[in-house]
This record gives sequence, C-alpha cells and structure tokens, in this order.
Amino acid sequence: MATGKYSRVDGRKSSSYCSIATIVVFLIFCLVGIWMFMSSSIVPVKNSEFLSMETGNEMKQTLSKSVSKQFDDTSGDLSGAETREYGSGLSSKELGITNEDNSLDTLVVESNNEEKESQNSAEKNLGENHANESSDEKTESESGQKMLDEDDGKDRETNSRDRESNLETGEAENEGGEMKNKLHTESEESSGENGSESAESGKNYGVDGTADKLKHVGKEANLTEEKNGKNQDEHLELSADHNIVESKENNQASNEILPAGAQSEILTETTTQNGAWSTQAVESQNEKKSQQSSTSSKNNDHHWKLCKSTAGPDYIPCLDNWQVIRKLPSTMHYEHRERHCPDEAPTCLVPLPEGYKRSVKWPKSRDKIWYYNVPHTKLAEVKGHQNWVKVTGEYLTFPGGGTQFVNGALHYIDFIQESVPEIAWGKRTRVVLDVGCGVASFGGYLFERNVLAMSFAPKDEHEAQVQFTLERGIPAILNVMGTKRLPFPSSVFDLVHCARCRVPWHVEGGKLLLELNRVLRPGGYFVWSATPVYRKGPEDVGIWQEMSRLTKSMCWELVVVKKDKLNNVGAAIYRKPTSNDCYNKRSRNAPPLCEESDDPNAAWDVPLQACMHKVPVDSTKRGSFWPAQWPERLEKPPYWLNSQVGVYGKAAQSDLTADYSHWKKVVSQSYLSGMGIDWSSVRNVMDMKAVYGGFAAALKYLKVWVMNVVPIDSPDTLPIIYERGLFGMYHDWCESFNTYPRTYDVVHADHLFSSIKKRCKLVAVIVEVDRILRPEGKLIVRDNLETISEVESMAKSLQWEIRMIYSKDNEGLLCVRKTFWRPTEEEPIKSAIV
Repeated sequence: MATGKYSRVDGRKSSSYCSIATIVVFLIFCLVGIWMFMSSSIVPVKNSEFLSMETGNEMKQTLSKSVSKQFDDTSGDLSGAETREYGSGLSSKELGITNEDNSLDTLVVESNNEEKESQNSAEKNLGENHANESSDEKTESESGQKMLDEDDGKDRETNSRDRESNLETGEAENEGGEMKNKLHTESEESSGENGSESAESGKNYGVDGTADKLKHVGKEANLTEEKNGKNQDEHLELSADHNIVESKENNQASNEILPAGAQSEILTETTTQNGAWSTQAVESQNEKKSQQSSTSSKNNDHHWKLCKSTAGPDYIPCLDNWQVIRKLPSTMHYEHRERHCPDEAPTCLVPLPEGYKRSVKWPKSRDKIWYYNVPHTKLAEVKGHQNWVKVTGEYLTFPGGGTQFVNGALHYIDFIQESVPEIAWGKRTRVVLDVGCGVASFGGYLFERNVLAMSFAPKDEHEAQVQFTLERGIPAILNVMGTKRLPFPSSVFDLVHCARCRVPWHVEGGKLLLELNRVLRPGGYFVWSATPVYRKGPEDVGIWQEMSRLTKSMCWELVVVKKDKLNNVGAAIYRKPTSNDCYNKRSRNAPPLCEESDDPNAAWDVPLQACMHKVPVDSTKRGSFWPAQWPERLEKPPYWLNSQVGVYGKAAQSDLTADYSHWKKVVSQSYLSGMGIDWSSVRNVMDMKAVYGGFAAALKYLKVWVMNVVPIDSPDTLPIIYERGLFGMYHDWCESFNTYPRTYDVVHADHLFSSIKKRCKLVAVIVEVDRILRPEGKLIVRDNLETISEVESMAKSLQWEIRMIYSKDNEGLLCVRKTFWRPTEEEPIKSAIV
C-alpha cells in the first residue's frame, strides 16, 4: 500500500525541481515530527490492547507443531498428570455460535493435552490474526521512512482498532467484511450439511441457535480465570484459553445440543412452559451453578478404594454374592447362577487385570483379542479342538467355530437359511436370541447378514465365555435359564437359536421351553441344533421323543429336520403358531394356557410358570402381524401404536417420529463430531435409558451395536425398540448389570441419574458405570444442572477426563472419558469372598 502511494507522488510533474525539493524537505520534517508524536501515544495502546494477540502469536508456534484433531482418540496420547489438565480451544464458527437470542449459555470444552489436541482451525485463526498484526506493524514502521500522510496513518490506526473491536464483539466486519462472509458461509454449510466439517477442519459442535457463551479452558485457565471473567466482554484472547466469537442465527433446528422451547419435551419427558425467552434471574442462577460445577472438583469428598473379592478384576456384584449363594437351599434349577444382589451396592472400584491394554478394534477383534485383557485359558484347553478359542502368543484367537459348526459359523448360518428360506436373514429375520452362546461366534458372524443376536450364557465352568464375547465386540449378557423369566418382553425375537446349549427343554412340563415360547414372536422360528436331532443313542432318542411330544402340544410346527454334511450335525427348525386355533383344538390342556391376568410382558424378577400365553389376534394388538422388513422397520412406526399416547404426551406414532428426529440431529451435529470421540474405535455402546431407541437408531450407519436398557421404573417401551429391529433388556440401575467389567466403549445416560438418585445412591450408580466402562471409554450424560454437577464432581475425583460441559437453562450435557487410574487402598467385600 505504501509503495503504491509513493509511486503516485514520484510520477507527478512539476515546473521546478528546486521548489519540489524544498517542499518535500519541509514535509519530511513536519511528518517526522508528527509521526514521533503519534508513536509516543500509539505504543502504549498496542502494548495494552494487543497483548492477547501477541499471546496468540506465541501460541501459534506451539499449535503449528501439532496440527491434529480436537480430542484425537489415539492410544497413549495422555498419561500421568496430563490426564488432569485441560487445554486447546475451538473457534466459534466450528461450534455454530449465534447471536440472536439475548440469553447466554455456557459451553466448556476441555481437553487434556494442549499441544497434541489443538485443531487446525485454531491454528488457522491464530495464523490469520498473526498475519494481520504483522502487516500492521510493518506498515507503521514503513510510515516513518516513506512519509505516509497523516490521514492515512490515522485511518490505519482506526482500522486496526476497529478490526480488533469487531473480533471481540463478534460482529465480524473487519477488512471488507471478510470475517463476516466467512462466518456466514460456515453457517450455511452447517445448515446444509448437518453442521459437520472435514477431519482437517477439526471437530464441529452442534450448538442450538441461541447466543451461547463459550469458554475454552486451557492449561493456564485456572491461573487466569478471575482476570478473564472480568475482561471477557472487552478482549478476544486468541489462545487456547478463550476464543469467543458470535455470529447471527442461521438455522436453529440444525445446530442442536440441547433443544429449546417445545422441543425440550423430547429431552425432559415433560412439556415446557418457559417459552422461547428466559429471565435474567434464571440465566444468572444457571451461570452460578455452571461456575460451581466447573470448580466442583475442589470440594468433592470421595475417597475411592479398590474392591477386594475372590473374582478380582472380574467382579460382578449381583452374581458373585457368595454370602447368599452358600445359603441357597438348592441349586437344582441353577439358582446359584441367578442374580443375588448385596443389600447395599458396593462403592469400591474393580481392579484392572495386570497388563490390560486398549481393546483391539472391530472387526479385527472378532478374530483376536489381547490375552491379558481376559487372561483365562481353561476354555481354550477344553474347547480348542472345536475351534472356539485358542491361545496364540499374546492373543486369544477365535477361528469362528463352535461345537455345532467346527468349520465356521458362516457356513452354518447359510445352512439354516437353505433349510428354511423364509427365515431370510437380515430382512424378515432381524433380531435373534442365542441361548447358551459360548463365545458367540454365531452372533458375531450374523452381523454379516444384517442380523442382531442377543447372546447369553451363565457365569459357569465355561470360564469367561461371555467376557470373551464382549471383548470381541459381540453383544452378550450373563443369564441363565433357571427359575426366573428372561429380562425381555413377550413376542419380540424373530428367531431363537440353541446349538448344544445344554438346556433340558423337556423337563418339568417344558417350563424352560415355554419361556422361549413367551419371548418368540408369533410366526417366529426356533432352531435346535443338538445331538438328539441327529444321533441315535438311547439318551438322545429319549430326549427327541419327549421334545416331539412337548412341541406338538405347544402347537409348534416342525418345519424341517436337516443334516449339515460338512459339520456332520443336524438341526430341527420349529415355527410358533400365528393363531389360537390349534390351542382350542387340543384334547388336553397341557401345557395349560396362562390366566388372563398373567402379563406376558412382566419380566423383571418374575418366577417362571409352565403355561402359554394366547397369540394376539386383534389387528390393533402387537404380535398380530409381522413387522416390516429390515431396514424399513427401523423408521416405520409400528402399526399397533395408533391409539396410544406416547411418553412425551403426543400420539405415540408422532412421539416416536419426533424422538427419532431429535436424536438424529443430536447425534449427527454433536455426538459424532463434537465430543472428541473417535467412533472408529467404538464398538460396544449402552443406552442406560433408551425410551424409543432413538439414540441407537441414529447410530445405524456406524459399525456399532447398542444395548438399549429400559429401567424398570420407566415406561415400558422395550417392545417398540424390538419392533424397530433393535434390541435391549430391562434393568434396575440400583443394582449391578449382568455383564463383566470393562465391556462397553460408550455409555449414554439421558435424564437417568436425576431420577435414579431418588431411589438409591448416585455414587453407587457411577461406580457401576465405572465397572462396565472400558478404560478410555466415554460417558455421555444429559440431565439437569444439579445432577450434572454431581456427576462431574465424581468423575474428577475418579481422575476421569472432562471432555465437554454444556449448559442451557436448567439442562446440561457432560462428556467424560475414563482413564486407567485405580486407587491403591483396598476394601474387602465380605459378600464376594469365597
């Protein structure tokens, strides 16, 4: 710019060279004097107002060395004291900040390694401002040498101040509207592309379209918190500490973490009456709560200890209660494998196995896992010849075989469909129950046919079979066909499978097979692959005859008995009736029909009964028709919801549709790109309070599976979840879950903790989450601010990493990551010591 002006001056023609020279010399002295006078006033302003920009330039040198994604989930990034530090920041355009609402909300994004987890966009912002500042400084320096006129100098100073002011206030009107255009373009991209950017651009937080206040907490945040609080409305600090930029609202619905107004009913299960505007009193009170939450770690009084039990790293409170098991009057019906929870839930932490490391990623985990993560070899010794599991160096490997399919599960799966083509894996048959699953290679390979298998087996002499299954990334729970109903609704499984599952189906009036009849959908199939089907020994023949009589009296149709020549096994495939005609024509009422008062969906801690429930024939009732084929059934509301009222007060079908839309927005605009979660390393997911399964449905394109848990004190929506082609179970979160420690990568809790703490201690529930969550696994909590603050306090005391905190009105969102930290002091668990 200066060069151009000089060229114009030099090009002017004059009649007298001496006159010009005299004038130039005079002007030089005048302008030099003016410049010296102006410099004495400009320098202090620069030193005070541009202090944060200079800090940004210093930070740029560090950020440029680590051009990486925000919260990059790579093994070994964080260790020791680093896991308790917060750092790095995101530009506001990456978070979709808007400035139309008058309310201020708070988003605290915290990471744990400033240099390793800063974003490309942060470097870019710093670089641009560094260039602007350098350009200004260079221009000022040249003005003393090349005689810019006084007006240009003043204009430049004014523009420099205006540019910084615009950045500070978020108006983005610097240098010809460049920043404004940039933010406007970003907002349009957020609206059109679900608010996501490329990996190189960093993570994008889907933020609701109100004027949200963002705080990015870096390593120095605690030291400068008081100062920043006073100056945050006056200064833009271009460093990892704080980066606040606000832009006008573009699309409120497409930038959502916590919905406002009428949409909030999806979040809270109540109808909001606050309208679109909040009061200053509410905003101020919420800000106080948020600030208290951010510093709550200083006031927590949790003193954690390590559980000392016979099971050690595999401790499951409700299955390892030896104090009760030893006193059982009988174990004939596998009572010792059932749940016996201690009177008071433990609040100690389960230790890690020595040598434990981050789990192998799916799909490699289907074939091999780290030996030291599940250091058990007995099953390999007993079942290795059947290709269950083998020890191979530092791995446990799974050839994909089983007792009935030594030559591989895929051949066996195809053999079943060839036997009965109507099964149609992944279309008509979507949700399967695998009884006595072993290491669940059957369920693991069904994923290749778009089928979900709920596998279960007891914690018995087949050491760690379910633990192997979950470590492989295959769905499974610990359960037994004993004296209680399975924790599932009636008529939900499209197919039930038993391959040498060692269950005596024919004894005691067929009580156990009648339980399968309860959970099997009318028209669904039972695949029984066992020695009585194809062997002719006296015992096998006797069992086959008993099973034939029992299934006939249950009105099950024997569709086919077929031999698998490759594996030298056979399978009998039965079909459950779709009407009550056969029941009414039976000469003997054996097994009897259940009483009309018997609720087939009641499944939590309900004793088994040797009776059958009638098949629904009313066209408005669930079970009278088969669901739509997969994947249509995921999005199509069930036909039987026509006349019902949903959880959120709307017509049930509209309720379900609104819930699904809500979770698709939240997942796509926040969870997938704004939590710092590397979803490629996520396989096992749990939704602790699933409602309609919307969260799981929104993850349908990822290579994950979701255990949808419906708490026993919540509306019974689990049948809807199964109807959509998903699966789950009932559970009481005041007790431990039927799974091994360290089995889930992500645990999601939507407004669960605030309700559960009314019945039991929240600390015990958090301890259970710690037990089932893998090290480096994530917990995502959506709840009221009071509960968020409590969970955050406990998470910090557990030395978990706080990844993100967001608050709006009285609602909050928290994402934390579990670390490898364990306490050293032990607490003996008397009930769990043999």
